[in-house]
Amino acid sequence: MTVKITTQYGDIDLNNNVIATVVGGAATDVFGIVGMASKNALRDNFNEILKRDDYSRGIVVRQEDNGIAVDVYIIVGYGTKISEVCRNVQDKVKYNLKSLLGITANSVNVFVQGVRVLED
Repeated sequence: MTVKITTQYGDIDLNNNVIATVVGGAATDVFGIVGMASKNALRDNFNEILKRDDYSRGIVVRQEDNGIAVDVYIIVGYGTKISEVCRNVQDKVKYNLKSLLGITANSVNVFVQGVRVLED
């Protein structure tokens, strides 16, 4: 599936993997995030932290009338305030989508799939 953007110069089709890479990069830059998790944790191994190439397995993108809706599945670090980390992920994802791709995110839903103890 692709997201279609129409400009005065023509049409732009963005593949969901492109959007997932931007969203995953934004989410993993937030303090308190250990990594991305799979949206289907039971099938894809619950304990696995996704690598940069697999971000599309942990992000769901749905096209809406005037923007997109994004679901982000994350693993947070133990000792961080989960609600604050999730809010920071939402803000950063919305900002990066708008600034890098020109897409408005109507909603960014964050699902915490696990908590990990940060190793020193």
